[in-house]
Amino acid sequence: MFQVFSGVWALLLGIVLIMLGNGMHFTLIGLRGGVEGFSALELSIVTSGYFVGFLSGARYTPVLIRRVGHVRVFAALGSFMSAGLVAFPLLTEPWFWIILRIVIGFCMSGIYVAAESWLNNAASNENRGKILSAYMIAQTLGIIGAQGLLGLGDAASSVLFIGASILVSISFGPILLSATPVPAAEVLRPMSLRQLFMSSPLGTVGIFLLGAVYATQSGMGAVFGSELGLGAGQIALFVAMLFAGALVLQYPIGWLSDRMDRRKLIFGASALGAGFCGLGFVTEGAFWFLMLSAFFAGGVTTPLYALFLAYTNDTLAPEDMAAASGGLVFTFGLGAIFGPMATGAAMEQLGPMAFWLALGGTFAAIALYALYRMTQRAAVPASETDSYIGVLPTASTVAVEAAAVWSAENAEAEAEAAVEEAAGGDA
Repeated sequence: MFQVFSGVWALLLGIVLIMLGNGMHFTLIGLRGGVEGFSALELSIVTSGYFVGFLSGARYTPVLIRRVGHVRVFAALGSFMSAGLVAFPLLTEPWFWIILRIVIGFCMSGIYVAAESWLNNAASNENRGKILSAYMIAQTLGIIGAQGLLGLGDAASSVLFIGASILVSISFGPILLSATPVPAAEVLRPMSLRQLFMSSPLGTVGIFLLGAVYATQSGMGAVFGSELGLGAGQIALFVAMLFAGALVLQYPIGWLSDRMDRRKLIFGASALGAGFCGLGFVTEGAFWFLMLSAFFAGGVTTPLYALFLAYTNDTLAPEDMAAASGGLVFTFGLGAIFGPMATGAAMEQLGPMAFWLALGGTFAAIALYALYRMTQRAAVPASETDSYIGVLPTASTVAVEAAAVWSAENAEAEAEAAVEEAAGGDA
């Protein structure tokens, strides 16, 4: 195990620091926006701006890397992101924050592409699954830890924004000092949405809706808490619970994923998410019920993302998996752009508890569509499904494609082992 991570520990440390800074900034937007009197709709558009930038960065960063190399692109994007974080308190206007969020989303996406390219290059076929899993855990721990740092300052001042900027700035030290140049980032052309839908309607529709869920949770959770009148510490805990649940539920859902019809698991996880959103709504802000609802509603979101990737791969030939993964990441990003705006409009009209209505309704739509798809296509036997790997929604196309390749290689190896075992038995 030590040998597996000896070459990538610095990259993982850098990712934790980046996620500390980025996680702080996500929650700070809601906290400071509440202080400045921004409406829920204004903050929802600010939230969506990040995902507009993120999609753009995923598309154009590989082009920049091919032109000037990983190190220059990584350093430049890191500098812009650090500057953007410091700039939020300088002008507290929604239009200015939207611009900053687009810039930060673009930079963050590019940082992921570069870092994941280094990480993927450092992995071998034998340890790629373990390294990708460690990378996802590092990201989640960074986001959760960021919420604890919010208690060190006041969102009404510039201190926390400066702190987030410092964390992002120092994160590049271990990464740039340890990473070696790698070949230019090669991100495959994503499969078209039409082709993707024809291959896997549930994967395509489900991941679009899940994008709306994830962006609403990560971007509007703090806005919901602020409008509900929670204190800064309570809001930070609420956001942390949205991500903490994923650490606990990822393994059991992944274990079940390789042993049953994934559509039934998608239905069950979505229904669970909808149920706990309903609990959050009917308890009308009772604090510990809010925490419980956040834990389970947030906890099923990340495993569902990996489930949709794995389920879609089950319907494809191995050579199409990487391109399909790129299409799914793009589809998820589209949902992430529109989800917060729809939720913000609902909260504007119906009040803060519409946060749970929007989330619960989207989870319910996923569950119902999964039920419908079960009537349209026979299940893939569990013995023939590709291996599940816990890829996070925050990962770029590089990591998602790497996971798809690992899954295909693992499935082929298992098939070859089964053939050899059968041949040995006949002998």
